Amino acid sequence: MRLTALTLILSATLLAACEPVPAPPAAPVPAPDTCGAEGYQGLVGQPRTALSAMTFPIGTRLIGPDDMVTADFRPERLNIEYGRGGRIDTVSCY
Repeated sequence: MRLTALTLILSATLLAACEPVPAPPAAPVPAPDTCGAEGYQGLVGQPRTALSAMTFPIGTRLIGPDDMVTADFRPERLNIEYGRGGRIDTVSCY
């Protein structure tokens, strides 16, 4: 009886040691710069009023803190988001 119990415990221990270790999650792949947002990153932190003197590609969205926007994903569309303080927070493609 003791030998059977010892054999079962030893077998369970060996089987537990064989369990595969889960792989670490893959790093997210950055989205390609399909709308040219990389060229406008200098605007981040600037006041929103700086945008009035600039021209942007057709379809560019200026998004305020309370603005509602559509949820459609268009990677070629430039989006410029500004916060309540009137400063530009994000320039990205979506």
